[in-house]
Amino acid sequence: MTTSQNGNRGRRPATTVWVIACLLFARTACGSGDPRSFIDNEIAAHPGKTGSYVLERGEEALLARAWLVDHARRSIDVQYFIWSTDNIGTLATEALLRAADRGVHVRVIVDDLLIDAPDATLLALALHPDIDIRIYNPMHSVGVPLRTRIVNILTNFRGSNQRMHDKTFVVDGQIAITGGRNMADEYFDFDHEYNFRDREVLVLGEVVPAISASFEHFWTNDLVVPVEKLFDGFGLLQAHVSVDTDQVQQVYRQLRAYAASPANFAPEIRAVLADIPAGFPQLASKLSWGGAKFLSDRPGKSARRAGLAGGGLTTAALAALVESARSDVLIQSPYLVMSDAALELFRRVLARGVRVRISTNSLASTDNLQAYSGYRNQRAELLAMGLEIHEYRPDPAIRTTVMQRYAALREQAPVFALHAKTMVIDGQTLYVGTFNLDPRSENLNTEVGIVIHDPGQARAVVTSIETDMLPANSWNASASPDQFAPWDKRVRVAFWQWLPIKPLL
Repeated sequence: MTTSQNGNRGRRPATTVWVIACLLFARTACGSGDPRSFIDNEIAAHPGKTGSYVLERGEEALLARAWLVDHARRSIDVQYFIWSTDNIGTLATEALLRAADRGVHVRVIVDDLLIDAPDATLLALALHPDIDIRIYNPMHSVGVPLRTRIVNILTNFRGSNQRMHDKTFVVDGQIAITGGRNMADEYFDFDHEYNFRDREVLVLGEVVPAISASFEHFWTNDLVVPVEKLFDGFGLLQAHVSVDTDQVQQVYRQLRAYAASPANFAPEIRAVLADIPAGFPQLASKLSWGGAKFLSDRPGKSARRAGLAGGGLTTAALAALVESARSDVLIQSPYLVMSDAALELFRRVLARGVRVRISTNSLASTDNLQAYSGYRNQRAELLAMGLEIHEYRPDPAIRTTVMQRYAALREQAPVFALHAKTMVIDGQTLYVGTFNLDPRSENLNTEVGIVIHDPGQARAVVTSIETDMLPANSWNASASPDQFAPWDKRVRVAFWQWLPIKPLL
């Protein structure tokens, strides 16, 4: 994507966005008083509880992050699987640079597999005195020559496939966002060709220290390597290069110029961020306070070092949630490939009379043919078990409401797909996180998520997913929806079906 394709912005933020923005360290725009004291008072008024708000819309989640970064006082810790160099990724990088310039300590962990930032940019940012960047399990990309990549795959196949799929964003150890979104255009409804229906949760209070603790476990682990160390061994980082050198400052100037351009960050959005009309009194009705638990894996997923199985902490916790269901399990996952253990789990649950409904991608909407091939190989079995499966359309009717900028793109409407990873148990307990219903999340990738014990929020998410499963937005999996996919896509997925790759999906 070029920046001109992805740089347009709409100007119709929902009222709930204004409320969230006020929460996130807004200053005088939200009324009198110290907003930090207000947040402290809210936390103190709900001891042992977590305040949470589900972020359904991409633009809503983007504005929340913008407020978090611009009003951080001490620290920003971010952890992502994908951080692209497209419009959103570049603007996010510049925002972190601005925060660091005013003395906020920024720490970033990014998985090595799909990182596409230029070496010069990574090094320049890492040289900033208030920015530290580390790479998780660097076996493929950052500072790794081609021959070493090949050796890594041949000699440590499990290790090279073990990725960090975590997505967490923590400001001042007090407020956090976690869920399915990576840092790229398509996760925030700003891509002109392909966008994801995704979901996150903004949290503050009791659960946030657990998110920070998970970040620290990764930050100090041997699998997480500083950028400077990765490049130094190949002569790319010279002793005389510092933050003051022209090459480094040129990277900073380019980032600042990009963010200053109206083509990339429109004045309308700046106006929204600078003049939020909602006030503190509205917050109590928007935040939900209750019990919550943060799920996370340890770096490396599990102690297993051979084979492709092994499970993990999040796997066990989510399996226990499914086992606890008494009447209903509702799942939304972009990929649906069940291991033998998962098949047995759902057979037991169905045998108890529990209804299980799953919202997933169709062949027409998916961006991952390999994963879809695994689902296609077992779809008939899953339906015969009694699972109710709905496959998301690439042109869902709901996109006109979930994407606030849709009217501006109507003539060339982008394809939509699911990326949300969500589960609701008995309409009472809600999970929002990074875990896909597939063997890779079960055994190889580290995952995170929030379990919220709140019937009100759970019911709201149930309504959202049930809307996604309506005929205008999804096809019933039993009605052969593959017929609506392009013929070349059907041919390619048929090829992948023949390969023995299920443990890697």
